[in-house]
Amino acid sequence: MNVQTKPAEDAVAIVAELGRRAKAAAIALRNAGTEAKNRALAEAARLIRGERAVILAANARDIAAAQAAGMTAALQDRLLLDDSRIEGMARGLDDIVALPDPVGVKIEEWTRPNGLVISRVRVPIGIIGVIYEARPNVTADAGALCVKSGNVVVLRGGSDSFHSSRAIVDLLRRALATAGLPEDCVQLVPTTDRAAVGEMLRAMDWLDLIVPRGGRSLIDRVTEESRVPVLRHYDGICHVYVDRDADVAMARDLVANAKMRRVSVCGAAETLLIDRAALDTHLMPVLAKLHALGCEVRGDAEVQKRDPEALAATEKDWRTEYLAPVISVATVDGVEGAIRHIASFGSQHTETIVTNNGATAERFLGEVDSAIVMHNASTQFADGAEFGLGAEIGISTNRMHARGPVGLVELTTYKNVVRGKGTLRP
Repeated sequence: MNVQTKPAEDAVAIVAELGRRAKAAAIALRNAGTEAKNRALAEAARLIRGERAVILAANARDIAAAQAAGMTAALQDRLLLDDSRIEGMARGLDDIVALPDPVGVKIEEWTRPNGLVISRVRVPIGIIGVIYEARPNVTADAGALCVKSGNVVVLRGGSDSFHSSRAIVDLLRRALATAGLPEDCVQLVPTTDRAAVGEMLRAMDWLDLIVPRGGRSLIDRVTEESRVPVLRHYDGICHVYVDRDADVAMARDLVANAKMRRVSVCGAAETLLIDRAALDTHLMPVLAKLHALGCEVRGDAEVQKRDPEALAATEKDWRTEYLAPVISVATVDGVEGAIRHIASFGSQHTETIVTNNGATAERFLGEVDSAIVMHNASTQFADGAEFGLGAEIGISTNRMHARGPVGLVELTTYKNVVRGKGTLRP
């Protein structure tokens, strides 16, 4: 029986079979040429467009189950697929096809005094496990990025998006077969049994990297339990700092976009920091637009004094990723206060400063220690596609290996190639 449709009966056996198939497929994919990989991804994009009715029907089953379970509107939005989002998935694959293949690229080369020529060449990481919740578009993005970068991927989507993810993976596997590559380059864990996650976290004999995408409880579990290296993404507690030298209209529109464009994405702003010197000039125009868009405001005493609609914020609010139309607002003493607040409460994801003062902006960009720092730009640009990476497998808040959007290059490592002429070490 194909493991893609195998019932949830024994997590140990299921994950072991996934590993056996992944190891066999990895040999072929590691040595596959760019043309074959691109042919598979182009066919996958064509299938996603042509089979959108199948994807939408699968997604409707997931949405119906989510509604019956009382899932919040914001989380349903993360789960929902429509024609526009399906087209976005297909375009993401097209973009990845157009990107240079990082595999085999020479990073650097040097010659030693003894004549040895040493180079570092990009190679795939190997076999990657991606554990994620909701957002079925991750299925297509992660699958395509791993294939192009030469990595076999085993996907464990959330139970909420199981039917959507299975429909997308089926299309990716068909495309791989059409291009002459093993279908098992992309696999989906065929059970929603949480025990399968535990088995993946212990699969040191075949998994090279785990990438978790989801809420704090998932990230914590993976970080604490995994024996496999983890490329993690913690909370997206993203900040917008409005400086005294900010243009008021720019600040108003930028904060509204950063918070309300899509409240359910990890790049959505969760905390607004306002320069004390700008309280009487900038605060209310910014908050008025947020209120008009239906955003709940939770502010400190200075904010509440000026905005009668603001609720009282507690310290917990500064540490909360709402993923909902709610924003916390704190008064800070200039850029130094903003930097201090972000260091104390941020998750090192994405922060932006709104100011027309170049020196202030450079201090913010230089001193804020987050994966992505911005000047006069919405935090919602924290996205691999917006960075020109085609898509992303996640936003890494790690310090090792990769930070920020993880695209093709970040899914490779390197090997050292040494060329001699019968060279002996004395």
